[in-house]
Amino acid sequence: MPSSEAISSQTLRIIDASLNRIGEGLRLLEDLARLLLNDATLTQQLKTMRHELIRGDWALHRQLLESRNSEGDIGVDIEVPGDAKERELPTTVMANARRVQESLRTLEELAKIPGVAPILDSDKFKQARFSLYKIEQELLSRLLRQDKTRRLRGLYVIIDTQALGGRGHVEVGGQVIRGGARTIQLRDKSLGKKELLTVAQGLKNLCAEHNVLFIVNDYLDIALATGADGLHLGQEDLPIEVTRRLLPMGTVLGCSVTTLELAISAEAQGADYIGVGSMYPTPSKETAVVVGLERLREIRQKTSLPLVAIGGITGDNAAEVKAAGADAVAVISAVLGADAPEEAARKIVDRLESESG
Repeated sequence: MPSSEAISSQTLRIIDASLNRIGEGLRLLEDLARLLLNDATLTQQLKTMRHELIRGDWALHRQLLESRNSEGDIGVDIEVPGDAKERELPTTVMANARRVQESLRTLEELAKIPGVAPILDSDKFKQARFSLYKIEQELLSRLLRQDKTRRLRGLYVIIDTQALGGRGHVEVGGQVIRGGARTIQLRDKSLGKKELLTVAQGLKNLCAEHNVLFIVNDYLDIALATGADGLHLGQEDLPIEVTRRLLPMGTVLGCSVTTLELAISAEAQGADYIGVGSMYPTPSKETAVVVGLERLREIRQKTSLPLVAIGGITGDNAAEVKAAGADAVAVISAVLGADAPEEAARKIVDRLESESG
């Protein structure tokens, strides 16, 4: 590498400060991807970027160290009005990503100066900056979705139009929420989209009021129109990878599976949780393939994603389903088929909580 002797100490200090900010910011983002999200791909991308950008020859690093003047840096005591001492994790991610991006742009522009050009590669910093834009987006998306998937616990009630027997969606939704349901999914195969949108918006508002997750089954357009917390897909619906690109960053995506292979594939494609079933024969779907608790245990051993078990689950067997590895149990008939959905929901919740205890 050409000598940096001719570069002024002030310019070297700018390079040093920029490289330090890049290393510090990328290390924080890398730790979040590795230790908080357990995401091997993002972790590797950030680690590789950090090593490639910070790595350099000893001669240059010596020059940078010799030019450093921490005690005389006037920026140490400058405070920005409105810069909060505490902030949410997504804001921290954005702040550090922006910090790295700005430093990369600084080095990219400095590298165009004739005296500096021999020791810095402008294209390398530009490519890294654009790569980080995409990584930041994926990291933020994962963090926002993780907050919701952590809430996929306990009772997950599927409000199926045909199973309501003429009762109102929001009416029954309110009853099961009072009974302890933590997630509501809207499933419908009969209503027109215009009417279904009205129903979905009503359930979305109800769930938002009670801090309950609202999931739409199958229909991407309804999920988007209502701002649903999530969308649930079957094996014959849109591919997970395609759907993920169309959903907002914070929308969770679930997928129904019957085999270990399908579960592993769903996780690899970007699903946030996996529906496993049918656990038992179920009156809600006579053609459902019964996979049983052993399949649930098998999938539990191979994935860290939340598992939602479904199919024939009642107050009598909910606890054993949870013990087999389910994070949540999804029900239709056991609650919607009861004369008092609130009481039926509470019975299942009590059984699940007794298993936790």
